[in-house]
Amino acid sequence: MRSATRTILLAASFVLMLPVVALADTSAGWLAPGGGAVWPPAEYGTDDPLGTFGGIAGLRMTPAWALEVRLHSAKGDSAKIGGAHTSFLRGDGNLTKFFLTESRFSPYLTAGAGAVRIRRPGTSDKHFAWNAGAGVRITVSERISLRLDARDVSYQVADLSGAKEYRHAPEGFGGISFGFGGRPSDEDNDGVPNKFDKCAATPLGARVDATGCPLDGDGDGVFDGIDRCDGTPKGALVDATGCPLDSDKDGAFDGIDTCPDTPAGVRVDATGCPMDSDGDGVYDGPDQCENTPKGCTVNPNGCPTDSDQDGVCDGIDKCPDTQTNVRVDMTGCPIQVSVRETELIETGMIRLQDINFDTGRATIKDDSFKILDDVGNILIRWPQLRIEIGGHTDARGSDATNQKLSEARAKAVLDYLVQKFPELIPNQFTTVGYGERQPISTNRTQLGMAKNRRVEFKVLNTEALKKQTEKQQFVPKE
Repeated sequence: MRSATRTILLAASFVLMLPVVALADTSAGWLAPGGGAVWPPAEYGTDDPLGTFGGIAGLRMTPAWALEVRLHSAKGDSAKIGGAHTSFLRGDGNLTKFFLTESRFSPYLTAGAGAVRIRRPGTSDKHFAWNAGAGVRITVSERISLRLDARDVSYQVADLSGAKEYRHAPEGFGGISFGFGGRPSDEDNDGVPNKFDKCAATPLGARVDATGCPLDGDGDGVFDGIDRCDGTPKGALVDATGCPLDSDKDGAFDGIDTCPDTPAGVRVDATGCPMDSDGDGVYDGPDQCENTPKGCTVNPNGCPTDSDQDGVCDGIDKCPDTQTNVRVDMTGCPIQVSVRETELIETGMIRLQDINFDTGRATIKDDSFKILDDVGNILIRWPQLRIEIGGHTDARGSDATNQKLSEARAKAVLDYLVQKFPELIPNQFTTVGYGERQPISTNRTQLGMAKNRRVEFKVLNTEALKKQTEKQQFVPKE
């Protein structure tokens, strides 16, 4: 009895010297051999207390609840000289509730029922027994704990008259518990047992590697599992959930955004800086006229201003005070109308009698190119007009020859113009050969025949010419 008590006290003293840190016992079951002391009912007349030997076998149901089977044996002599020797053997089934299960010191309550067998010389009795008590489990390692508890055991005992009444038999127990089964202890619940976990304080929910250290796939400082935005670009600043911040709401994340104060609605490049595609000083997005020609002055919406309403924007317009409806060139200055263009406007036709060809052929002579260039420059300013190019000859030669020659010369003029002026649209032009059928002078004199040899540019859609001339004014060429 004294030896067992000293052993238990020594073990308890050693455990109490250990640092108080969390150390959960996660064993699925345990065996706890040990011993202690019991104070049997006085009716048995034994020396008090008696030493007990036995143990506990337990099975965990939840982290806090367990079923336990307890078996204890005690023997003692009578306190009176010559008294009978008595032995006690008791077995119990208990339900035990543990508290502070994650702590090294886990208090518990236990209660249950069982049976006690009492033997004396010549007799052997069995009694139903109740028990309840409290204790503490002191965890030494993942599988080893110290158990200390005290219980009040109650069972029926016959008095001298033979009447049976419940009597109390309090007892104390101490033992060393050896766990088995279950999962290894894992304080941070990351799935890696403490003894292998190199990062024991991993936040709940974080995914870890084989060593128990948190993973951070996108390197944003928020661990995978907690990170709600796993694919954050490198360098982006994130919130507590791992999602990128974008203070100016421009789609470029803070940390990557080199222009963090971009106005709302502005389109930005990959670095988060505003774009200005047309270089007018108004950012893309708010810019309502994103294809403003370079050099134009614009309003706050990014649209070109045109003070004189001539169709050429301020900034480019070299003649900013042009009168209303005056036709201007690309620089914004009034177009000076030549004699031939005046002829076109007033008659709907340009007649050229000074276009020279090789005799009997449709080859244009070099001295005629300048004249045709003048006409070409006029025609590109009137893209809405449909033009017929008509070839005419004098009466020399046969009708058939003159017809073919006039057709070929009209076509040669068109070919020259569309090649020299790509702005002209070939589909806007037709060529006709009139031969000698439409003379404008006599063919009996050299002067008359010279007038009949001509090329005419005739407007086919005269209504378009009329509309345009009514809309705009022209400055006659001095």
